[in-house]
Amino acid sequence: MDRRPDDRAVTVISLWLARHVDDRELLAQLETIGFDSLEPGQVEAVQELLGTLRGPSDRGKLEMVARETLESLALGG
Repeated sequence: MDRRPDDRAVTVISLWLARHVDDRELLAQLETIGFDSLEPGQVEAVQELLGTLRGPSDRGKLEMVARETLESLALGG
């Protein structure tokens, strides 16, 4: 059975925060997840994270956006 998109995203973001996957793997995994079933606020948070990942490397900013995305996915908004 396939896992829900929000669960898949939470897993890969958590792995990235724990430094078990690198930036490229996080981006690649997020790009393969379909987010059509998420709420608009969740989609916006994931899109912001994707945009930050595609931009210049700034680990501090990226960690902040990743944590905000996790919060949005966990809280459903």
